[in-house]
Amino acid sequence: MLKAKYTTYTLHFIQPAVTSRDTLTRRDTYYIKIWLEDAPDCFGVGECALFRGLGDDDKPDYEKRLADLCDNINRCHSIGSIEWPEYTSLRFGLETALNDLQNGGNRIIYRSNWSQGLEEIPINGLIWMGDARTMLSRIDEKLKAGFRCMKLKIGGINFEEELDLLRYIRSRYSPDQLELRLDANGSFTPDNALSRLERLSQYGIHSIEQPIKPRQYAAMRRLCEESPIAIALDEELIGLHSMAEKTEMLDSIRPRYIILKPSLCGGFRSADEWIALAGERNIGWWATSALESNIGLNAIAQWVSTYDTLMPQGLGTGALYTDNIPSPIVQERDIIRYDPKGEWRLPEDILHL
Repeated sequence: MLKAKYTTYTLHFIQPAVTSRDTLTRRDTYYIKIWLEDAPDCFGVGECALFRGLGDDDKPDYEKRLADLCDNINRCHSIGSIEWPEYTSLRFGLETALNDLQNGGNRIIYRSNWSQGLEEIPINGLIWMGDARTMLSRIDEKLKAGFRCMKLKIGGINFEEELDLLRYIRSRYSPDQLELRLDANGSFTPDNALSRLERLSQYGIHSIEQPIKPRQYAAMRRLCEESPIAIALDEELIGLHSMAEKTEMLDSIRPRYIILKPSLCGGFRSADEWIALAGERNIGWWATSALESNIGLNAIAQWVSTYDTLMPQGLGTGALYTDNIPSPIVQERDIIRYDPKGEWRLPEDILHL
């Protein structure tokens, strides 16, 4: 018989994380633990990384759905008889925990050269919103740390000040030396987006994520056709689960890139479908953490490492929290690697479930 339980866990940000939507100081997440009744010392752990205010599963019955999932697993004799949940972050956590269990319960979710410590994954530096002085200080820190790709959250301060920040960066580093990605989190409007994109393009921008809010297919298609900066879709993927919905969106908008957050876009199986559909349309992709703890970050990194991609990934979020779970994930300069000799130190709440 399979057994499953869950627990809650609260992560605290070292510094407030500011986007155009919200200011985050803490992150509540859930862990699901799965094991075989006759072998309780070998268990898999997954993170059900509900993202309040963004994911389409942010609903009042979320914890009941998680409890129901555990009850369902507790009645199953095999993995094949599990009823898969509807909510995307529950799928993400379930996939992670089951893969972990099947690989021996040692936090190996996908076997690859990366999970063996033989390869590295390039990452982008992330600059959160703040006042101009704060953002400038953070930019300098990332540049000194050796990042060759940087992502700036924009849309939270005066647009002219954001242009000044980009002008400062380009006065020191050319596009050949430093790749710049922007994330507007839907803060532009269909009326002002194109003019802003034209002004931003003076600074050698690689791409911009979600310039306008999702579900405006005609307006986004026009931006993709006319923008001097490549557009990457992020929030646009949330809530689209069927192949028909995914195909309709990609064919309607035709973006240059899509951004995959497995805990928000349906889990790993769904993310694999997105990659296949994008490949058929010559649409590029990269993956980004949705601010998971190291449990979720590890799963995403191991999944990414099964693909042959050299693009910097948005996986440099392990150092955001004061109380992240100690793990073998190591961030150095602009790469993350996995140290097979490192140690996972899981919280007592997980170990004693």
